[in-house]
Amino acid sequence: MAEEKDFTTQDKNEDKTDVDTSEQSSNTTENSEVNSTNEVNNDTNEATHENVEEETVDPKDEEIASLKAQVEKEEEKYLRLYAEFENYKRRIQKENETQRKYQSQGVLNDILPALDNFERALKIEGDDESFNALKKGVEMVHSSLIHALENNGLETIQAEGETFDPNFHQAVVQDDNPDFESGQITEELQKGYKLKDRVLRPSMVKVNQ
Repeated sequence: MAEEKDFTTQDKNEDKTDVDTSEQSSNTTENSEVNSTNEVNNDTNEATHENVEEETVDPKDEEIASLKAQVEKEEEKYLRLYAEFENYKRRIQKENETQRKYQSQGVLNDILPALDNFERALKIEGDDESFNALKKGVEMVHSSLIHALENNGLETIQAEGETFDPNFHQAVVQDDNPDFESGQITEELQKGYKLKDRVLRPSMVKVNQ
């Protein structure tokens, strides 16, 4: 009976040892799980903290970006105004050049009737000595006037014998002359003039049909 009692006591002790070992293992497992959870939470907190830092914008950076945008806007405005000014300057220069080039146009237009009168007077013929002397004086005045006008850009439009050009000639009579080709000017009825490349008055002509 004593031996059986000892075995029973020993079994109880072994069972108690097994229970303690199981409890210790369970506690270790729980601790491991808790530690793992804490590590995950720590990682999450660190990541969240980093995201918050990344999302936070420095006020100085915002001010710099705003100033850059303002500078770009003002620069664009300046470039646009500069381009407009350059266009305006070129237009004014061109207008001034045109004005200088044709500044004598008004005077020349007023003188053309006087030139026509000179042309008509020089066509008159006479045998009187005084008439010839007067005619010679008129020729000298006419020649001097033409020379002065040519120095100011006046040019005579070529007509007789030339092919008719509506840009320079005004056909008033149609001719039938076998000595000229079709479309060729057979006679000039009134001289035409131009100032440089601008026609002041076209030549009045006869054109062969």
